[in-house]
Amino acid sequence: MSLQIGVPRETFAGEKRVATVPDVVEKLRKLGFGVLVESGAGEAANFGDDTYRAAGADIVPDAAALWSRADIVFKVRGPNAEEVARVREGQTLVSFIWPAQNPELMQQLAARKATVLAIDCLPRQLSRAQKMDALTSMAGISGYRAVIEAANAFGRFFSGQITAAGKVPPAKVFIAGAGVAGLAAIGTAANLGAIVRANDTRAEVADQVKSLGGEFVKVDYEEEGSGGGGYAKVMSEGFQKAQREMYAKQASEVDIIITTALIPGKPAPKLITADMVQTMKPGSVIVDMAGEQGGNCELTVPGEAVVRHGVTIIGYTDLASRLAKQSSTLYSTNLLRLTEELCKTKDGVINVNMEDDAIRGLTVIKDGAVTWPAPPPKLPAAPPPAAKPAAAPPAAKGHGHGAGEPMSAGALATVFGIGAIAFAFVGAYAPAAFLGHLTVFVLACFVGYMVIWNVTPSLHTPLMSVTNAISSIIVIGALVQIAPPESGGGRPDELIRWIAVAGIALTSINMFGGFAVTRRMLAMFRK
Repeated sequence: MSLQIGVPRETFAGEKRVATVPDVVEKLRKLGFGVLVESGAGEAANFGDDTYRAAGADIVPDAAALWSRADIVFKVRGPNAEEVARVREGQTLVSFIWPAQNPELMQQLAARKATVLAIDCLPRQLSRAQKMDALTSMAGISGYRAVIEAANAFGRFFSGQITAAGKVPPAKVFIAGAGVAGLAAIGTAANLGAIVRANDTRAEVADQVKSLGGEFVKVDYEEEGSGGGGYAKVMSEGFQKAQREMYAKQASEVDIIITTALIPGKPAPKLITADMVQTMKPGSVIVDMAGEQGGNCELTVPGEAVVRHGVTIIGYTDLASRLAKQSSTLYSTNLLRLTEELCKTKDGVINVNMEDDAIRGLTVIKDGAVTWPAPPPKLPAAPPPAAKPAAAPPAAKGHGHGAGEPMSAGALATVFGIGAIAFAFVGAYAPAAFLGHLTVFVLACFVGYMVIWNVTPSLHTPLMSVTNAISSIIVIGALVQIAPPESGGGRPDELIRWIAVAGIALTSINMFGGFAVTRRMLAMFRK
């Protein structure tokens, strides 16, 4: 018998997201599941009950009926006390749980003898888990929305402009933390025309910051900050002191600061102090994306936007929910991919396979037994280093030279001697016109070689495409063949004329294609 998936209305204050959208309902039904949706569950995200009915879902009038009928419950936020009381023995709950921050909730759910899959506990280091990674989906949306909120509170354009009324300088944005949310914020702010700077404790993200148009600001202290699983670790006191000095310098220079720093299971680290806020220019903005975990700024008020020392400090905890339709669509797709992993037989029955590293990491409670934290997933072993080829024995003297070694003086003299004899022979017997052509050919080879040698390898493709177009100068020969005859000259026969016409058509394609490819390739190097 196929199981029923229930989607209740979210009860958390201000939460507009819904765990499943109509498009995903159809796909869940194809996996063999029935889908129950509480009436009004998707209204805040602009998904009406009629759209769910059209997709094949049953609309349930209230939460009590839904929880009593559903075998599996999809939620966004963790359940409140009333919802926990409705959990039945053997029921499966899939939601954000945050077990490290909510030990009491974990004990309450375990007492109900349910199975709980915490979407926030997915082992993100597994490549096959990326399609289920709701943290990444929501972080990307939150990073984008953080920039939009900053732009709304900021009193100027992000991009610099020069108008008849005066010059507007570009906004300077500093982003603390270059994880998924930070990178999304970097790309959005750069696209709006701001000067973007960013910092992260993980040195490997510097190239990603630069690729999105930002400048990576390095802390003057050597320490690696990668904590595994896509998160940063707690840094040493020496590093934190150097980091605070760097933040203080940036705070006095920039117009907008966006903080994204979080460490799993711990309060958000305090990066921006009250003293730093005082040094910021009046009208500046701080968007604290870690507000729900206490905030990265000492003056953040979670869930509110406040003004302190002339600086607007935004501590909204519902950034993803402010783009409810988009975030609901992505989140429901993540849950669909998870359901596909749980129901590979497509018969409407799930199998919580504890031998599967991804499912094991997600499962924090199994039939009432707390299984969190999960053991580290078994990552594939790194391939063994390739064996170095044995060094070639040195060549004996008098028997040639090894690869890459300069020619001996005798061999060089022999080569030049042979070349001189060949040129003398050509000069003595070749026609004068041939010598002129040969000289041009040799010089062209030399100049062409020197020019190509000094071109950056990344530009070789556009260079070859444009030379391909220029080589089509041979079209001039075809034009001469079909040109009207001069006085005293004869017209070419019909065969030659039509060959010339075909030559013009083909070389025209060559010319147009060469320049078109060059233009497209060079556009890749422009910002």
